Amino acid sequence: MSQKAFQPATDSSALMARMFWWAAILILGTVAFGAGVVLTISRAANEDARLQEMRQIHEELAARADQHARQVSAIMRMQVDQAGGPDEREELFMQLAPHVSVGGIVTTEGGGISWVDRRIFAGAGRNAGVDAALAVSSMFDAEVAMADEGSNLRMVDGRLVYLGFARLTDDRYLIGLDMRSIEGELTAPGMPPLSGMRVGHGSPESLPEHMAAISMEDIATGESLQIVWEPARPGDMLAKRIGYAAIPPLAVTALLFVLVVANTRRVARNLAESHARAESLAGQDPLSGLPNRLLFGQTLDLSLKGLDNQIRAGAQGEGFALMFLDLDRFKEVNDAYGHQAGDALILQVAQRLQRLLERGDTLARFGGDEFAVLQMGVGCDEDARALAARILHALSEAFTIAGNRVNIGISIGIALAPRDSCDRETLMRMADTALYEAKSEGRNRSAFFHREMDDALQMRKLVAEDLRRAIAENELTIHYQPIFSADGRNVVSLEALVRWPHPTKGMISPAKFVPLAEQSGLVIPLGEWVVRRVCEDGKRWPGVRIAVNVSPIQFRQRNFVEGVISVVEEAGFDPGRLELELTEGVVVEDADAAEIVMARLRDYGFPLALDDFGTGYSSLIYLRRFAFDKIKIDQSFLESLDEMGESAILVHSIVHLGRALGLKVTAEGVETPEQHRFLMALGCHEMQGFLFSRPICADEVDRLLGTTPRRLPGRRITAA
Repeated sequence: MSQKAFQPATDSSALMARMFWWAAILILGTVAFGAGVVLTISRAANEDARLQEMRQIHEELAARADQHARQVSAIMRMQVDQAGGPDEREELFMQLAPHVSVGGIVTTEGGGISWVDRRIFAGAGRNAGVDAALAVSSMFDAEVAMADEGSNLRMVDGRLVYLGFARLTDDRYLIGLDMRSIEGELTAPGMPPLSGMRVGHGSPESLPEHMAAISMEDIATGESLQIVWEPARPGDMLAKRIGYAAIPPLAVTALLFVLVVANTRRVARNLAESHARAESLAGQDPLSGLPNRLLFGQTLDLSLKGLDNQIRAGAQGEGFALMFLDLDRFKEVNDAYGHQAGDALILQVAQRLQRLLERGDTLARFGGDEFAVLQMGVGCDEDARALAARILHALSEAFTIAGNRVNIGISIGIALAPRDSCDRETLMRMADTALYEAKSEGRNRSAFFHREMDDALQMRKLVAEDLRRAIAENELTIHYQPIFSADGRNVVSLEALVRWPHPTKGMISPAKFVPLAEQSGLVIPLGEWVVRRVCEDGKRWPGVRIAVNVSPIQFRQRNFVEGVISVVEEAGFDPGRLELELTEGVVVEDADAAEIVMARLRDYGFPLALDDFGTGYSSLIYLRRFAFDKIKIDQSFLESLDEMGESAILVHSIVHLGRALGLKVTAEGVETPEQHRFLMALGCHEMQGFLFSRPICADEVDRLLGTTPRRLPGRRITAA
């Protein structure tokens, strides 16, 4: 399962979590705003009710004070009117005593109170506050004292005092003070009910916010007295009613918040699990469960770092081996049994490989049928060679896939650290180069990297990057090796050999770049270029046949015949002078197709030669079926001609076989006079080799075939 498989679910959970959070924030914000509004309204309603109640109580008390004062004054006036003279005080006081708390006569002079009559009368049962009340009477200013009617809210000893007046004479007044309990007044009909009412000293600023108070002055002591109570709080009732209505949305909000928290935790947990799975899958091959190329590269980096630290510290320790493994014939299993069978084979291969590794070693799958092994604790080549041998043996045993027994092999390339390199990219390139070498040598084997492989790798890179450009820009050249008659005097034909004069690498032999061109597919444009160039050069040497080697890959191209004919016709060259040299592998691989192609070439007039005869599948059947014009004896037979009698017998047989079939026989690689004499004695028709001439450029061919030809010692060279 890949990371993309669970990414949409994770994204959906994260989106839902974000939606929950926004919904919770919106609802909580709305609730908080509403609560603030309700609280403000509630406080305003409470304050308004408090002020209203204070105003109502103050007005009610003031109204009652005026009423009581008027009643006292009326009683006094009535008593004064009924009394005899002003001097009948005793009788007057006695008459007033039942109606007022304290009474007396005040004399005024010059607009103010100047004297208080000490003759005081008091009603029955009055307390000691009478003296204080009389003393207060001297504090009233003249305007208040002389007013016909008037009153103020004043207190004495915690009781309300109501003052009444009655004129006796112009400067004498009868006063009366009615003292009543504040509790009685505040609980009288018409007054609002007061909760927690009390009278105490202090200032309004010291009261709690939820209390209401009316301030009065105690005229006996001069202190401030407070009538304090708990006012009605309609705002609290409003908030309570609204609070009841807010319980459902608050409950929904709380539930939503719980869901958000739970969902957030779940999403966080899923994200953590997804992250862990993503990290695991990022370094894991989904099919085999092995580390993939990424994780293997990280492990290799750590191993190289540890090795580098070990080297810097001067410690002599063991290195490690990097192995690249590639299954042989894996494609055949896929093609024969299907991809599911191929996947099952990969799993079984991974299991077998894992059983072969030691603790600390790492096995990875790079993809397809490619594996890699990091073998730790390698002290010498033998350690890695032993593991490679175990792997080769284990995978040589048959596998059971979908009820079928299949056999495969494996090729292994090995690079050692630190011997070969301590650089990651270089070490991997070396292991890959060694793997290529193992496959090139026949597969199902292992190969250690060596420096010659690196040269071959550089050549492959050079061919891949520069050869196509060299072909397109006509930077290649052709050298021609003359082929002589048996006596060595006459040039009967030329063999075209391509050369690559590289601008930085110098002259590159075809033995180095042609096989690589075959692997990369460049041999097809290369072959076309050679044929075109040979046709152009060949027109300079009338009557001389020129042989061109044909690559098996080039020969098997569907349009090979048409391409050669097109080039020859375009150049205006005689096809009978262009000899095409084929190897035995060309005709053996697909004899029927090869026979059709060769028949078309022969019909057009091209002569055909069988090159390297005797090194492959030489058979009379092929010689008779394909009817070559010429066979060429490979030079390997001549190299050991003087040392082994078997080679002489084989060469003798080939020459007589060719002559018996009516074919021309050409010997390659003639380098000594003894070889020349032996071949002449056998009846070989043509020879080529360094004894006669090395490959030469076209200008030297001109001189060789010119009117004043070059002379070889003891021979006169002419064109046949």
